[in-house]
Amino acid sequence: MPLQTVEPQRLYRQIADQLRGLIAKGEFDVGARLPAERDLAKQLGVSRPSVREALIALEVEGWVEVRTGSGVYVLDRSHRASAPVAPTEWGPLELIRARRVIEGETAAIAALSGKRKDVDAMTRAIATMREMADRNVMPLDGDRAFHLAIVGASGNVVLVETVQGFWDSRRGPIFTRLGGYFETVTSWRAAITEHEAIRDAIAARDAEAARSAMHTHMDNSHHRFSASWRRAKPA
Repeated sequence: MPLQTVEPQRLYRQIADQLRGLIAKGEFDVGARLPAERDLAKQLGVSRPSVREALIALEVEGWVEVRTGSGVYVLDRSHRASAPVAPTEWGPLELIRARRVIEGETAAIAALSGKRKDVDAMTRAIATMREMADRNVMPLDGDRAFHLAIVGASGNVVLVETVQGFWDSRRGPIFTRLGGYFETVTSWRAAITEHEAIRDAIAARDAEAARSAMHTHMDNSHHRFSASWRRAKPA
């Protein structure tokens, strides 16, 4: 296939553009299965997570359908109308890696400068997450409140607005679609336990432990979204 290597700048968009162009030219017929994620990654010279973000973007736009346990198939677009993904939208897995850098440090800062009210806010957020998970509801509101309570302890409005921006992107169509495949009540319960470890380290005023706990949480989140499609939920 006439694929070209791409530069690592808004990588998933470049990958999606190439695949979309090949589909539009008829390189892949309607109903055809695209090459496996690992094969596309090798041909493009990029990581499998970047390919996954591109495939999800194409699914959101109506070019392909992800069939868990089977593969990614080209759709007939003759009767389809869907809005393209905004070119400014961040890739979910890239976003998680950026959050690891920033929020690892905000957790360490919270351990050093946070007050009791900040820890109490984290505890309330965790309780909200647990209550929502018990009702089989994805606890995004509690999760957001938890991370904002941490960065709020820094007293730095730039950091606060940065983390808020992360969360605005968390609700974008690509992240939402990817979460639909890999986020479950079970995965959220694991995340709640990770949040408790972060909160406990901050409450103990152990900056290094807080940073490490946040890194572990983000690494686990990245792993959950990078799992095999065979472990994904049906769409």
